[in-house]
Amino acid sequence: MTPPDYSSLSPRDLERLALHINPGGWSVEADRPITTLLGSCVAVCLYDPKLRLGGMNHFLLPSISRSANADIDVILNGDYAMEVLVNALLDKGAQKRRLVAKAFGGGNIVNSIQMAIGDRNAQFAKEWLEREGIPLLASDFGGAWSRKVICVPSSGDAYCRRTPITRPDVAAIVKAEKEYEQSLLKPAKTSRIELF
Repeated sequence: MTPPDYSSLSPRDLERLALHINPGGWSVEADRPITTLLGSCVAVCLYDPKLRLGGMNHFLLPSISRSANADIDVILNGDYAMEVLVNALLDKGAQKRRLVAKAFGGGNIVNSIQMAIGDRNAQFAKEWLEREGIPLLASDFGGAWSRKVICVPSSGDAYCRRTPITRPDVAAIVKAEKEYEQSLLKPAKTSRIELF
C-alpha cells in the first residue's frame, strides 16, 4: 500500500488530520500525521526512508526518577520513550541503521524551574541519538516558548511552530509542568513496614 501524499497540504491542514499524542505518548503511523504540544518536554521523530515509515514520541523527563510516582515516571521518561518508539518501528520492518531523527522542545518556559528540565531533556535526546548512531537531521531546542510539532511519518517531514507563553493553552502546559516538577522536588514518602 502506498502511503498518502501530504506534500500539497499546509501545516494547518496537516494538523487537522493529525493524531495528537500527550506526554508519555508515542505513535508509529503510515498514513496519518502525528502532532503534539511541547513545553519543556521533547518530541523525537524517527523515520526510515526506505520504508517511508516514521513515528514520534513525547517525553517529560530524561530518565527514570526515584519519586513516589515511579510507575508514572516510566512512561514519561526519555529512556522508555526512545526504546518504545524504536522497537515499534523495528516491529513494522524498519532497520535501526536506516533511521534518522528530528527533535524538538526542551523549552525553558517556567522561569522558576530549578531542575532545568527543558535543557536536560534536549541534552538527553542529543546524547541518546548519538550513542545509538541515529543521525539528528534537524532540531529546535530551548528558548522561552512552547512548540506545536507535526510529524508526517510517510515522508519524514516535520513542522515546528513556536508559540509565546502568554497564550491560554500554553499557560495550562506551564501549570501542569510546574506542578509535576514540584512533586519531583519533594522528598519521596516512604512507608514504614513492621514485621511481626
